[in-house]
Order: sequence, then structure tokens, then C-alpha cells
Amino acid sequence: MKSVTPTFLYVLLIIIIDDSVLAVGNFHQEFDITWGDGRGKVLSSGRQLTLSLDQTSGSGFQSKNEYLFGKIDMQLKLVPGNSAGTVTAYYLSSQGPTHDEIDFEFLGNVSGQPYTLHTNVFGQGKGGKEQQFHLWFDPTAHFHTYSILWSPQRIIFSVDETPIREFKNLESIGVPFPKKQPMRIYSSLWNAENWATQGGRVKTDWSKAPFTASYRNFNANACITAKGKPSCSSKHSSFTTDTASQARMKWVQKNYMIYNYCKDIQRFPKGFPRECTVTTA
Repeated sequence: MKSVTPTFLYVLLIIIIDDSVLAVGNFHQEFDITWGDGRGKVLSSGRQLTLSLDQTSGSGFQSKNEYLFGKIDMQLKLVPGNSAGTVTAYYLSSQGPTHDEIDFEFLGNVSGQPYTLHTNVFGQGKGGKEQQFHLWFDPTAHFHTYSILWSPQRIIFSVDETPIREFKNLESIGVPFPKKQPMRIYSSLWNAENWATQGGRVKTDWSKAPFTASYRNFNANACITAKGKPSCSSKHSSFTTDTASQARMKWVQKNYMIYNYCKDIQRFPKGFPRECTVTTA
């Protein structure tokens, strides 16, 4: 596969820096392991966390804090070898039937075949905005940084500071956008062999269990909320990408995107969703 050395910089215009919270994560302080009966472990005095999956159970954790806008970074090293049937999910979410959500999901595969990076956005309980990618490196060999940049205007998904997807706020044409509900960070490792790998045709090989994903270097430059109210004036937060960043994102989408809901004619025979037909600057 091609190698990538990102050389661009995000243009970050965050007016609220004085009041925002920069959390450089110690997993003991920033997260709770919420399920898995001991399969989730915090290691190295809080500097690293692992989740494991076996035939009995997976595992997961969530942030102690809720956030409303900002940049969330996490370094992950995914399940190596034959990871078919496994899903490592890393996402932001609120709760309830009209919840908001911003998703990274890593769909495992048989040895030698690439992971699928699945992205989605939910606004007011409505999702169905999937884009999927292969990666230009082996995500199981080393740690890589997966980031969500979230403002009232847009959401940008990035990998090692390379943007791969931008979802803009198009509420003006009736497209729900995550803007009002604070969200926690969640991650889990779980069995989804009925759909995750090649549409469920390849099942989990439990002889390879336990499967383990590793996390480190959590960083949140974001507004923490208390009792549903942000600790900073997040409505003033904004960011954009420069020309080089936009070019890099187009390169990723041309060479590594494998699914885009906005081009799925069989799924939308009567016409694509509104946001798919709008060109924005």
C-alpha cells in the first residue's frame, strides 16, 4: 500500500480557548470501564487501556465527562491477525431515542485482508450516513491517531491528522445535525460476526481468542459540560481545513473510500438524501 506523510495543518479557529478544557488523558482519571467483567484493563499507571473479547463477552469503556464541541483524539492499535467478526467501536454519543452520535467503527477481517473503517453521523436519532474506507497502513502494527473535530458548523473525521470525511451542518435544508446534546466518548470491542466481515459470510474464529485492542494518548481539546450546560462558550468555536487538507481528503476518498451512502443507488432508488445533492463551499 501507499505510504502517507501528512504535511498539512488544520486551520483551527477556536475563540474559546481561555475557557475550554484541554484534557491529556490518564485513563484512570478520564474513563470508566463499564462492562466486560475484567476484560477491560487500565495499564501503565493510567497511560494505556486494553479491551478484550472472547466467546463469553466483549468489553467497553466510557468517558467520565460529557463534551460539547472540540477536538477529540485517541490512539488505537487494533486487533491483529484474524480479526474477522470483531468490531472495535470508538465514538461520541448522547443518550435517548433522539440521540446524537459520531462514529468510528473498525470492522475486522481475515489475516492479510484490510480492516474496514466505518463512519456514521446521527442527528436527533437519525443516522444512515455511512461512509467506509480502507486504510493506507496496517492499523494493527502500531498505534495511530483517530480524531473527531466537532463544531456547530461541521464534523471532520481524521486519521493521523489526515482528514478523511467532512459532514457539514445543513439544518437549513432540514438535515439533522449534532449540535445541542453533549456527548460522552465510548469505545467497545464486541462480536458482530453476523454482519461485520464480508457481510457476515466470514465468522469469528474463536480459537484465536482473546482478541485485544489497545488505546493510549487520549486528548480532548473540548468543552466539558456540567448538568447539561457547557463550561465554555462553545457556540463561538469553529474550525475549517486549508487547501492542502482538502486536497488530502479528496485523495483519501478517491483511493481508499469503498462505500458512500450518497452513491448507493440500490439503497435510494427514489433519490438520494438531501445532503447528498447539495454542493457547499
